[in-house]
Amino acid sequence: RVGTQSREATHEELGRLFQQRGAIRAELRPVSGATLADLDRRRLRDYFGRVRQQDVPADEDEAAWRTLLVNTEIMTEEGVTVGGMLLFGRTPNRFLPQAGIDAAAFPGTEKDYAARERAALRGPMTPLLDATGAIVENGLVEQALEFVRRNTPVTAALENGRRIEKPAYPQEALREAIVNALIHRDYLLSGTDIELAVYSDRLEIISPGRLPNGMTPERMRAGNRASRNQLLQDVMRDYHYLERMGMGIPRKIIAGMQRHNNTVPELIEEQERFILRLLA
Repeated sequence: RVGTQSREATHEELGRLFQQRGAIRAELRPVSGATLADLDRRRLRDYFGRVRQQDVPADEDEAAWRTLLVNTEIMTEEGVTVGGMLLFGRTPNRFLPQAGIDAAAFPGTEKDYAARERAALRGPMTPLLDATGAIVENGLVEQALEFVRRNTPVTAALENGRRIEKPAYPQEALREAIVNALIHRDYLLSGTDIELAVYSDRLEIISPGRLPNGMTPERMRAGNRASRNQLLQDVMRDYHYLERMGMGIPRKIIAGMQRHNNTVPELIEEQERFILRLLA
């Protein structure tokens, strides 16, 4: 139904309807044309070997790799899943144009053509780490955090004779907000990136799609849990990006911002997008 008229729903609209009802998981759909070779084997070795601490197949044993990845939903028999590509793809945007973050920093309080910086953040969600746990290559989360760091001021104050630097936004709250946007957005909305916008008085993260499974901003503030993309959530939790109890929004974002500058983050659902706004 569109206004006063009825028409046949498109495949994308039907898919999103079933997804909202929990009948399908878009992250487990196979990506057309994507094969094992399109996954970053280095990140997969790090994930299964260092993060999950399990045996990793030899590089040349493609049959064993396929079995492992199918059993962990990173692949299906038809190929790489959407979730697998988002997490571990060599170039996710080659197959999924919506797999990224469009970032912009503006000098004032409104969008402006004369942005201080614009960046298309691309690549897999997961970072590549070495044996000591140090980051060798950033994932999308680290790319977004670095963009905010270089486009927001750092203030300094003396406390007990020591110089203490204070960023515009607390790292823990900012990271939680970015991770939530990546794992909970609607990936059936193709061609629409997550937006990260830095203004002089606030920061906004805009996720395409409605909130999943009956979730509302009020329930989010209360710590209610609902997942649209369970594979993404589970893997990012394995990397310790998320809390096990799903209390990131009330504990890290809301409480974190109140401790930081006594402001209340705004959670807004409007039309086909969700906005998380942090006030400077």
